[in-house]
Amino acid sequence: MERDPRAPRQHDSRQHGDSAKPAWSGKPAEQSVYALSGLRHNQLALFSPCPRGLEMTLVAELNALGASNVSKVDGGVAFNGDADIMMKANLYSRTASRVLLKLAEGGYQQESDIYQLAMQIDWPRWFDVSRSIKVKTDAIGAQLRSLDFVSLKVKDAVCDRFRQANAGRPNVDTREPDMRIHTFLTRDHATIYLDTSGEPLFKRGWREETGEAPLRENLAAGILLIAGYDGSQPLLDPMCGSGTFLVEAADIALKRAPGRNRRFGFQRLREFDALSWEALLSEARAAELPVRDLAIKGSDRALNMLPIARANLQRAGLADAIELQAQDILEARPFADSGFIVTNPPYGVRMDEQDALAELYPQLGDWLKAYFAGWTAHFFSGDLRLSDMIHLSVKRRTPLFNGSLPCRLFAIPMVAGSARREKPAADADNAADEGKDAE
Repeated sequence: MERDPRAPRQHDSRQHGDSAKPAWSGKPAEQSVYALSGLRHNQLALFSPCPRGLEMTLVAELNALGASNVSKVDGGVAFNGDADIMMKANLYSRTASRVLLKLAEGGYQQESDIYQLAMQIDWPRWFDVSRSIKVKTDAIGAQLRSLDFVSLKVKDAVCDRFRQANAGRPNVDTREPDMRIHTFLTRDHATIYLDTSGEPLFKRGWREETGEAPLRENLAAGILLIAGYDGSQPLLDPMCGSGTFLVEAADIALKRAPGRNRRFGFQRLREFDALSWEALLSEARAAELPVRDLAIKGSDRALNMLPIARANLQRAGLADAIELQAQDILEARPFADSGFIVTNPPYGVRMDEQDALAELYPQLGDWLKAYFAGWTAHFFSGDLRLSDMIHLSVKRRTPLFNGSLPCRLFAIPMVAGSARREKPAADADNAADEGKDAE
């Protein structure tokens, strides 16, 4: 297949020779290549990155889906399964960011070793030359000068394998590629993955408008699951912004698969089994509960946010299921004897914002104590002063990350009476032990 001459010429790293390579000494690295015969292999090696702090939540999801050899690392979970498990992970996981299929791994000393590793993959077996590609490289501790150069070398290998098969070469599309290839490097080890998700899994298909700093959907879902929300409890988000917690909570309550309304990268693979995928989709739709009036409410004092939240609820098919209200958080009141507050207050960057939050936190403590006995409040915040300044006993502080920003999920159960810190010394010591960061 000849390349379209009208397409823009693509950069080929070999045009620059070896001048960009660092000097290395020693013998060439040995490579232990993991290679698959195809998508129908019954034990695919898979890896799902996720927001840091949600690894164990993702482990539980994957175990429930029937994955095997599930093991967590910092920032993700490795597992095995067949093509159905891979598709189920994409369809059902609320917390995964992607589902990556491992194609090869091995040692390296320089970029040419990574090129040779990529050359051992039978790329034309996985996807057609008409599919555009994008290669991305991430690393921890790699001693190479340029990760972009590594991406170019992997791209060269992909194109060379297609040329060897007399199939032409795939085009590169860095914005909306058909196939995404991920290379991950440690100091001396390289792993090459094919992305079965396509767009990241937090893109559920319902969000078009966001607030100033919206949470990603998989992080919001993970926070709800860590809080213990299973859809049966009343839930209030009094700082709802664009409505992320509300939509994710409704999907849990209605047993809706988060990936039901989107397309995936695996649908473009050569051995994609459309009949099996349709069967999985039908099974997911059959398990959904009908949309009804839910015990989920949201409010926000920012009047410009409510139309955005309503639009998002409309696109998610939840316009008549969730109540929204314009009000300050301190005006919100419980609508049941018990339930969950789950919210993401502003973190504060400028000094005046920091001062305003320092004034707000004690007011939140008074508000919870006055009105929400029997409820449990969960505040997700990057402002670690919250636990001290709210003047209530924090039962649990779960470390999480919003992107690269370290945060905590503060859990504050409001028992009947008082959750104030003024306690006998022995009780205060016990509360301090309970309040240590969750592992």
